[in-house]
Amino acid sequence: MSSPLAGPIRIVYFAGPYLEPAARRFIALLERHPEVDLMLGLCEGEGEGFFHRLRNLWRRRGPLAFAVLGLEWLEAVAGFLRAPRETLRDRRDALPALGRFVTVPDVHAPEVVARIRALAPDLGVIYGGPLLKPEVFEIPRLGTLGIHHGRAPKYRGKKTTFWEVYNGEATAGVTIQRLSRGIDTGDILRTAEVPIGRKGYGQVWREAQQVGADAYLAAIVDVRRGTATFTPQDPAAPRDPLYRQPAPRDILALTWRRLTRRRAADA
Repeated sequence: MSSPLAGPIRIVYFAGPYLEPAARRFIALLERHPEVDLMLGLCEGEGEGFFHRLRNLWRRRGPLAFAVLGLEWLEAVAGFLRAPRETLRDRRDALPALGRFVTVPDVHAPEVVARIRALAPDLGVIYGGPLLKPEVFEIPRLGTLGIHHGRAPKYRGKKTTFWEVYNGEATAGVTIQRLSRGIDTGDILRTAEVPIGRKGYGQVWREAQQVGADAYLAAIVDVRRGTATFTPQDPAAPRDPLYRQPAPRDILALTWRRLTRRRAADA
């Protein structure tokens, strides 16, 4: 634990090539919290706008890029229909903060590092961002926090919520940790989980994002108030190899498996 800060905690936010809807909702949470001062947001990418995002998704997902964008659009519509007031509130509250976000080709470039140092932030936060090197994540005097949608240390790597559902786990976890020099190996500040049961992956993912954002904000406030407790990960705890991005066959296999189980349960 450390001493509480006299004023709001001053944050630099690290993001990926674009801000996904969940990231924008998290930004709204930060922006309206009186103990948080979001000073600067950095997106690491080659440009901005829809076509930049499509090119980025195509490089990573191939033809699935169109499916990803389509599902995201459908989820945005469904989210608005489920909670129109909350959706509009999040958009309104995030708007001022989005003006403090800039896109840079390389977050580790000397001029970007110098800009971060000049701000002298208290804390860094990363949500959907690139892999940061120590020369960046060690600049904030209280370190940098990251959110990992998966239970650490067992589930590390990419899309671990998907793999928790795929592997038949009872719950999907979320881990808030302090960045270290390894992948998903940092000291843990907070955890959260959602039950899986007979839910589809999409619903589990939405719930994991929601509880994860709440846990992340609570962790930031813990650091600001000097009540944060960091727990090192147990090196003897069971852990799987680093998980990869699901292939189309993995997605089809999970969909078929859950459909057949649902039919059997309803029979």
